[in-house]
Amino acid sequence: MSRTRALAQARVRAAVVATALAALLTPLAACSPGGSAGSPGSSDAEEKPAAADRPVTVTVTPKGERVPAGEPVKVTAAGGRLTSVTVTDGEGHRLAGKVAADGRSWVSDRKSVPGAAYTVTAATRSEGGTAKSTRASFSTAEAGKVNKVDWRPGTGSTVGVAQPISLVFDNPVGNKAEVEKQLRITASNDTEGSWGWIRDWSGRDRVDWRPKEYWKPGTKVTLNAELNGTDSGADGGWFVRDYTTTFTIGARQIVEVDLDSHRLTLVRDGETVRRIPVSGGTPGGDKRSWRGTAVLMAKEGTINMNSETVGLADAYNKMVDYSMRLTWSGMYAHAAPWNARYFGNANHSSGCIGMSDANAAWFYGQVRPGDPFEITGKDTKGVVAPGNGFGAWNLSWAEWQRKSALR
Repeated sequence: MSRTRALAQARVRAAVVATALAALLTPLAACSPGGSAGSPGSSDAEEKPAAADRPVTVTVTPKGERVPAGEPVKVTAAGGRLTSVTVTDGEGHRLAGKVAADGRSWVSDRKSVPGAAYTVTAATRSEGGTAKSTRASFSTAEAGKVNKVDWRPGTGSTVGVAQPISLVFDNPVGNKAEVEKQLRITASNDTEGSWGWIRDWSGRDRVDWRPKEYWKPGTKVTLNAELNGTDSGADGGWFVRDYTTTFTIGARQIVEVDLDSHRLTLVRDGETVRRIPVSGGTPGGDKRSWRGTAVLMAKEGTINMNSETVGLADAYNKMVDYSMRLTWSGMYAHAAPWNARYFGNANHSSGCIGMSDANAAWFYGQVRPGDPFEITGKDTKGVVAPGNGFGAWNLSWAEWQRKSALR
């Protein structure tokens, strides 16, 4: 072989080897970090940079200054989740609430109240995982008119088995259903009962809660009237506070008054304790007594009784001992020594249930507010009305339930 031909073949073999090596090395360069077939330190296969983590948008309702009260506070999040929300007023009181399962919203359990300044702090987490805290504030307008409540029984008291829970309002209540929703009764034995709206003897709006049947002795009862921030309606004004009372039911005492036999019987836990001769209201006119169930409202002791205050002209004006109020219209049980000859024999009073000083003193020491007086008799003025004292027991259970604004 000539030297020239040998050199040519060697060059061809070198070219083939170089080509093969290039084919092997090229994939390694493409897969190496930052490498590229086109330029050192870069790669066409590299992922593009992630989009920027967007902040969460928080919206608070209501917003602004002096906005109307009476609405829950609502907080919503877009582009992420709420992890916690705190709402406090200027006095540091918190509005409780709970973040929804999806983390997108929070609503307060209670409504905003008049004349308050609120600060809202919302903790969030973005979809990219960034935590952030957002603050907002708003204030509510003052109440132009305030509605107040007088309630019974008083907290810490022990009352009889017929005692209702009674709220009397200073101003009219147009939003009865909305008000009733804020009233919660808790009884230690889950006693069944219902609210009923009636007109009080004073002419004011009133709502009472009575059990279906008399309370069981020993029952512990709590009323929570969460009215603060509730609008009572046209001409009624706003409620600007809550009300609460807790009381206990005492022994089962029932006072049976038979005006036809002129006898009063105290029955305790099903046993007769004493029978007392009495004299009720004079038959045939305005001096007759009421019948039905009247509940002992208060033990008032020695008071002045004036017939002119109950529409009986100048029939009497005297100090009376051991006075026990049964109705707002003026029917009492009390000592009436001036009527002694009629006790157990005839009805000859101006409407009250009278008895001797000795019997009245004993009886006064036995009974308590809330004890029912179950009064029967042929010649009476009629049945005690629901608003004339605590006369709700003179309605059937079905009739009473229909007086609820939520039925």
